[in-house]
Amino acid sequence: MASVTTVGAALPAEHRERLMRIAREVSFDEGTRLFEEGRRADRFWIVRTGTVALDVHVPGRRPAVIDSLGHGELVGWSWHFEPHVWQLGAEAMSPVRAYEFDAVTVRAMCAEDPEFGRAVAVWVGQVLAHRLNAARIRLLDLYGPYGSGSP
Repeated sequence: MASVTTVGAALPAEHRERLMRIAREVSFDEGTRLFEEGRRADRFWIVRTGTVALDVHVPGRRPAVIDSLGHGELVGWSWHFEPHVWQLGAEAMSPVRAYEFDAVTVRAMCAEDPEFGRAVAVWVGQVLAHRLNAARIRLLDLYGPYGSGSP
């Protein structure tokens, strides 16, 4: 069964097809930074192949990885919420092929078609909830006296 964070599981077929019509195929070499925390969020990606690590800036240290994303998963949600600034950073952990989407175009599509907009908002919300839970588990594993208790 597909994860709720993948576009295939979260968006109804008609909305997924509409979104995919504006996709642009891109690729990133291993080690490429897709975006930096605090910068303008003007696009997002759906991973086709490879792995992308989400990280948070830690002063004086390497960014702390909080999650890794693979096939079919959404990379980037900050584009959907004002002030449209990245809340995390992202780096290709292997060669990555992805579909790229222009955030301004997708937000305009959402505004023009409330049903499409609702479907995209629910999808992004599911992704955000999943990422928040993953970050919570990671923090418990790192700092909790007994870890998260997850297998």
